[in-house]
Amino acid sequence: MPQLTDDCFAHGGELMRTDAALAEIAARTTRVTEAETVPLRDALGRILLADVVAAGNVPPHDNSAVDGYAIHFDDLDPDGDTRLPVGARVTAGHPLDRPQPRGEAVRIFTGARMPTGPDTVVMQEDAREEGGHVVVPPGVRRGDNRRKAGEDIRAGDTVLHAGRRLRPQDLGQAAAAGRAELAVSRRLRVAVFSTGDELCEPGTALAPGCIYDSNRHTIAGLLRAQGCAVLDMGILADTYDTVVAALAEAAQRADLIVTSGGISVGEEDHVRHAVEAQGQIHMWKLAIKPGRPIALGQVGRVPFAGFPGNPVAVMVTFINVVRPLILALMGAAPERPATYRVPAGFSHKKKPARREWLRARLVADPQTGWRAEKFERQGSGILSSLVASDGLVELPEDTTSIAEGDMIAFMPFSEVAP
Repeated sequence: MPQLTDDCFAHGGELMRTDAALAEIAARTTRVTEAETVPLRDALGRILLADVVAAGNVPPHDNSAVDGYAIHFDDLDPDGDTRLPVGARVTAGHPLDRPQPRGEAVRIFTGARMPTGPDTVVMQEDAREEGGHVVVPPGVRRGDNRRKAGEDIRAGDTVLHAGRRLRPQDLGQAAAAGRAELAVSRRLRVAVFSTGDELCEPGTALAPGCIYDSNRHTIAGLLRAQGCAVLDMGILADTYDTVVAALAEAAQRADLIVTSGGISVGEEDHVRHAVEAQGQIHMWKLAIKPGRPIALGQVGRVPFAGFPGNPVAVMVTFINVVRPLILALMGAAPERPATYRVPAGFSHKKKPARREWLRARLVADPQTGWRAEKFERQGSGILSSLVASDGLVELPEDTTSIAEGDMIAFMPFSEVAP
């Protein structure tokens, strides 16, 4: 499997726009995970690596869409009731063993194969049985309630394309096409650790001056939501030698290494120096808010991503930079989280030439259906703002102000972490 080249993430010091960053990631990153074949029950959330082509039609034969009566349309009186004898009964999985002649109706149930001959099904609610006959009123149309063979899928159709991240409905589509197994990308193994003498594990007593380590758990959850296998290396002692040893171990066990904080130029920023001792690191300064600096590099040939320390910046940079990197490393087709146009329930001013994301929640509106309300406190250290919000409002680089009622792009968190 191809590996990343040296200096894969090298970039100059100028502020880079989001679209340019995504283009560079797409151009420089190749799949690093092997293919494996798994049963459908294990394929949810995985990246499909081979097209799924239907071997036959779906449905494989004409069938009834309702419970009712299979008839020949040309037997019907267009101006009055038609009385036909009911000559047989057909259920799903038990087709009629003879052709159905003209002048006869057959009792048929939803999903049952259409007998040879008739072209129309009358719903049972639109007809009535009388002494072994069915009475059909006028108004029936030719072909009513008859599903055609291949109506959903034709033999030879590509029903799922390689690079797709598999959803529940995709597994159903593969099953409908007769596939019990799929070729998918092995889960990306991602090593995650935190550094900082001020960090404590949740559930332990806080020492003076300490805080609980929240970023590592946010990152691990985001990774698992992308279908990754997480190697949680915990909180590392804040020493250079400890971080060097942990990075060396991670490079042997993982396909990607991620962390938050410790990547600046200070004397206590050991992560940056430890990465540079075993590989390379490049600080990408993005024209975004929050999360302008993000470190991308390599430990040996294993890619490394260093998030900013603030929790909101972690979420924003994960969604917009690291998630596309992860998908590319697993062989996924490039994708952006879907955004939806909704009216703004707030006003806002921003600097030009940078993209901003605001935390917001959706509120029912009697006139517009929904509106986005900005969370009051937008500081990048306020983790509770992510919990209280439904998603992010994306403001493009050329936007400098938002007035209440303006249509804006809203991205639900469910697009990236269901």
